[in-house]
Amino acid sequence: MEKFIERKEFWDKVYDEKPLESSGWFQAIPKESLDLIKVSELDNSAKIIDVGGGDSLLADHLLRIGFENVTVLDISQKAIERAKKRLGSESDKINWICTDIRTFEPSETYTIWHDRACLHFLTDDKDIEIYRRVATSALGFGGKLILGAFSMTGPLMCSGLPIRQYDAKALSELFSSDFKYIQDFETFHTTPSASIQNYVFCTFEKLSK
Repeated sequence: MEKFIERKEFWDKVYDEKPLESSGWFQAIPKESLDLIKVSELDNSAKIIDVGGGDSLLADHLLRIGFENVTVLDISQKAIERAKKRLGSESDKINWICTDIRTFEPSETYTIWHDRACLHFLTDDKDIEIYRRVATSALGFGGKLILGAFSMTGPLMCSGLPIRQYDAKALSELFSSDFKYIQDFETFHTTPSASIQNYVFCTFEKLSK
């Protein structure tokens, strides 16, 4: 619990002090994430959870293209409050969950688990295994796991915290017991301060067990 409180306070402070447009992860249009979700050709009623979504604009875009069951999970209440304020009355269409991903107990089954830049903040093997179990339990058969993390040529730190770099092989090995590999690609993100962050994106499909 103490570790959770420390992380929550850390991220609340980050979101309290740094405007969205100057945050390193800011994307006016989260193109890679949207493309990977769209290619799944989902019904608008599909349940999508954005893990570590903070006040990302992904939820805005998902609503805009017609998705009706969007959940945003983040450890920071400040991030969620900022997103709700930006969305106004539209925020009522989103299910907001404020919790640490390591303590998350899914109460429903999702069609898409999306995570851009949450997993790579977990550097302890035990925490990574907890994440794997939570993601696996949250997705139904055929559900898609979409992950974006700093690649092996990406940063070693973010927001003053150490991260764990990944490549497609490492992500595939992590989820191999319950998922089949669909695709991967590497890309780069230019931050508002003009620095380059290299990412790897992978998509997996939940197997029947």
